[in-house]
Amino acid sequence: MIDKLRQSVEAIRARAPGFVPDAALVLGSGLGFLGGRCQNAVTVPYGEIPGFPVSTAPGHDGQLVLGELSGKRVAVMQGRFHFYEGYSYAEAAYGVRALRLLGAGTLLVTNAAGGVNGAFGAGDVMMLTDHIKFFDESPLRGENIPELGTRFPDMSYAYTPALRDAARNAARELNIPLREGVYMYFPGPQYETPAEIRAAKLLGADAVGMSTVPEVIAAAHAGMDILGFSLICNMAAGLQTHALSEQEVLDTAEASKETFSKLILRCLETM
Repeated sequence: MIDKLRQSVEAIRARAPGFVPDAALVLGSGLGFLGGRCQNAVTVPYGEIPGFPVSTAPGHDGQLVLGELSGKRVAVMQGRFHFYEGYSYAEAAYGVRALRLLGAGTLLVTNAAGGVNGAFGAGDVMMLTDHIKFFDESPLRGENIPELGTRFPDMSYAYTPALRDAARNAARELNIPLREGVYMYFPGPQYETPAEIRAAKLLGADAVGMSTVPEVIAAAHAGMDILGFSLICNMAAGLQTHALSEQEVLDTAEASKETFSKLILRCLETM
């Protein structure tokens, strides 16, 4: 895999010579608009990067944007890769690993999630403090890549405490209410059942979703600093009276994009 990753990195460098990102951003369903705000941007469709999977999920543009946001050089993944699309966890984390080899030392990851904590509501922003993943595969399964990290990486501080402190300060400065909590990963693509949500709540989850965790595991393995946010787009199964839908997720992301982008941009400024 390391040879494949190097080919991807060389292809990216050929499109943006000399570009070394300060941070990598992975933007979830309906949240890719930040990529459009990059200055001096170079856009590369995933299909033009050797080895890159292709996004098929709704609300994911499927392209890499290299440019500047808030005075930082950023590599923005407008769309990610999911296990439910048929990819392995290693493939789901492939983009993050490539951007680490490109030079990114920080990962800022976002997702659209369902709320489990009864104090949350649609449109809330939750900073990830930890995650729960019980499904058997891992992006690190198989032969270790020593160029990226150790065989048995510690996950005690996967979400970097200093970046979380900076995000709290940014939210206070902007007067944006910031929730904090534990994100629980489910593989999808079906939404969780009410019984699964009750189990998630008992286990300590505050929100649930179908992404992010494979990328965070790979980034932590590679020694990256990590900051994560969930946009609560609806309350999870059994916690609202109507059926869950993809359109509800996209509508909430659209309605919340100004608040959400202000917080992300301020966090980038302070990194």
